[in-house]
Amino acid sequence: LHDAASQGRLLILRRLLAEGYQVNIKTINQVTPLHEACLSGHVACVRALLSAGANVNAATIDGVTPLYNCCASGSVGCLELLLQNGAHIHTLHTHFPSSMHEACRRGNSQCVETLLSHGADPDCQVPHLGSPLYVSCLHRHAACSKVLLDKGASVNAGKGGESPLHVAARQDSTDLVSVLLDHGAETKLRDGNGQRPLDLAPPGGETHQLLVAFEGTPESLCQLCRLRIRAVIGRLHKPYSYISKVRSLS
Repeated sequence: LHDAASQGRLLILRRLLAEGYQVNIKTINQVTPLHEACLSGHVACVRALLSAGANVNAATIDGVTPLYNCCASGSVGCLELLLQNGAHIHTLHTHFPSSMHEACRRGNSQCVETLLSHGADPDCQVPHLGSPLYVSCLHRHAACSKVLLDKGASVNAGKGGESPLHVAARQDSTDLVSVLLDHGAETKLRDGNGQRPLDLAPPGGETHQLLVAFEGTPESLCQLCRLRIRAVIGRLHKPYSYISKVRSLS
């Protein structure tokens, strides 16, 4: 049953279920056929398993759920099916794997958007990982970062005193730095070593120039108003691009 689900062999899967195989049968690591189908992104198999009574919230020995596997594989179709059938978006224990964090780590922005549209917390913290935005920036996923920010994620929420802007600057990611600045990231925050994002950016690089230009340019009234509106309603439209300004000056 696990093999059929993993390989997307729908006819074999249906036959095995019809012959009486237990839909929630588990391996020694507590992996179910539904876990396998979600990890491989087989929508039809997921639908068949759910129809046969598969436990949508089954957890492995490591706390991994089918929802987590959907976010790992990037299968929005499987993800939607699970959510429609009662999958829990939030983990019961903070030390368990987080579906949102996994989607951000993999850069699966559509999964991130789907989770958020079903009520996921854009600022859910996992102690050893930090915020979803921090994870997204750590793995250089600008699209995921923008989705989170546009849905109201806290732009300065990071991990252990290090903000998303710190990690984006350290990685010399101008696209990410621009997105974060456009959404009101604080440039004067200091990490555990007392360093600002500017201190971490490679000297002379475009990210360094971007941060220098930002700190030396007063924010326009329009930008300040948009940031204030975002603080109230959690969304920011048509952000001013500081990276465009830097490139126009160079």
